[in-house]
Amino acid sequence: MNIARWTHGVLLMALLGALPAHAEEGRPGKGLSEIPDPELNLMRGRYTVNGSSVAWFGVTMISQWTSGGQAATSALTVGMDFRAGGAPKVSFTPSVTVTAADAPLPVFTGRSIDASGLQNVAGLTQSIQVAGDGNVAGNTTHLSVRDGDAPAPAAQGQHLASVQQGGVSAVAQLDGNNARVQLQIEGVGAVQQWIRSGSVGQSIALGSDGQTVSNRMQIDLVRQSLASNVPLSQNVAQAMTLVRGVGMGPGQ
Repeated sequence: MNIARWTHGVLLMALLGALPAHAEEGRPGKGLSEIPDPELNLMRGRYTVNGSSVAWFGVTMISQWTSGGQAATSALTVGMDFRAGGAPKVSFTPSVTVTAADAPLPVFTGRSIDASGLQNVAGLTQSIQVAGDGNVAGNTTHLSVRDGDAPAPAAQGQHLASVQQGGVSAVAQLDGNNARVQLQIEGVGAVQQWIRSGSVGQSIALGSDGQTVSNRMQIDLVRQSLASNVPLSQNVAQAMTLVRGVGMGPGQ
């Protein structure tokens, strides 16, 4: 999953900036140049600071829908373990349920809601569209960043869980770089959450009355010190060797 690509460019720039300023006055140093703001804007999410690196990254998404005597839930947990270095170890746990499938479905009202434009939105998206009365709907996203021990590695699970009973369907899926949960009642609406390239989102679209729905997303990031990251420490040592003499004047 293309959540982030970690690089050591910032560490190299820090090392370069820490070298003694032996260059002759008025003569620019060699091998070091300022990065313009437009280029910096494209680097968001690709660097870690304060001597830390990412050890573990996890996302939990839970969508719930209650309609009269019927209830549906779609949930998933995605975990990425970076502690071994290289490509992260990815774990995925999906879960879907539909209860009281024999309960009557909401009456189709003929109302329509169009949320197709959300497919083109980048960044974080939270959307609620309601065409009805007596509905309760909410989107919640929580981000936690901490230092400490990462969760124990989880077993690799199945990539798809789905159930359909009557006009109610629930899906939790990991497909390549995309993860999503979705609840849908035919003729009534859809509730979903997703993570895909360049976009994280929550969407609720209801075209009936008396529905209770919620989206909850929990994002956790666990950091570790560079001292405990052996591959990264080796790269830093190599970078120190490569920058010897950079930015220094003749004879230095």
